[in-house]
Amino acid sequence: MAEYERSRTMPASPEQVFDRAADLDRLDGWLPRDLHVRAEDLPAVTVHEDRTDEDTSALLRAERDQLRIEWGTREQGSYAGWLQVAGIGSGSSEVTVHLSFFDDRHDPGERRVREALEASLRRLEQQVRPDGGATSG
Repeated sequence: MAEYERSRTMPASPEQVFDRAADLDRLDGWLPRDLHVRAEDLPAVTVHEDRTDEDTSALLRAERDQLRIEWGTREQGSYAGWLQVAGIGSGSSEVTVHLSFFDDRHDPGERRVREALEASLRRLEQQVRPDGGATSG
């Protein structure tokens, strides 16, 4: 079993970050670029992975009162994860994403997972920035 976790501070309230992260119509905007989630009968979803061109049955639950999103594969039980948002004062938040791979065959490896988590958290931060993600220079 392999577990990975990354955190990032974001310049937005915990509720704003959670609402953006949990918006099913906008998941592709912050998830790893090769993953696409299609809602079925929630909490049931299908996750398509471009790298393998495979669809996987999964579950996705968003608990706004806990500012937490949880997900995982349905049949195989090979993968699970969660995203937790916490307020840190001054209108900022800390977002933590945790991934668990219960089957080594589904673990893409530490480097690939670390890069995907960092890129995903960076894209989520850009989306919740007060300036809408605009950067100078």
